[in-house]
Amino acid sequence: MSFSTEEARERLLDDLARAIEALGAGLARLGAAYERLDEHGSEQLEQQLFGPLQLAYGRARRTHSQFAARYGLPKRTFADVSPGLESQGPRELIERAAEAIRRADEEIATLQDSMLPVEVGDVELRAGLSDVRTTIADLPRKALELVRVVGR
Repeated sequence: MSFSTEEARERLLDDLARAIEALGAGLARLGAAYERLDEHGSEQLEQQLFGPLQLAYGRARRTHSQFAARYGLPKRTFADVSPGLESQGPRELIERAAEAIRRADEEIATLQDSMLPVEVGDVELRAGLSDVRTTIADLPRKALELVRVVGR
C-alpha cells in the first residue's frame, strides 16, 4: 500500500504520538510512586528514572512538534495521564511505569524499522527518535532494580 508523502508524515506523527503518550503514562506513574516513597526512595527514583524519563518525554514532544511545524501539519497537545488507581503502591507504579517505557521504546523502534523516518522524515527527526531511545534504553532495567529495594 502506498502513501502520499503527507499521509506518511501524518502516520509518522500518529505513531510517534503513541510513544509520547506511553512516556507520559510512565511519568504519571513515577510521579505517583514518588509521592508514596520515603525520602531516600524518592531521591533514587528522581535520579535514576524520573529525571531521564522527563528529558526523553520533552525531547519526544519537541521532535513531534518541530517535525509537524516543518511540514505545516497540525500540532498536537498531549494531555496529562492518570497514574491509575490510588490503591497502587510504589512498587506496582514503578513496574507499570517500566511497562509504559518499554511500550514507548517498542513504538519508536517499530517506527524506525518502518523506514518512514527515512522516506518522509529528515535528519532532525531521526536524531530526535534516536536520542529518545538512547535516553530510555536502560530505564526499564533500572526501574526493576529500584523495585527490588523499595520499601526495604
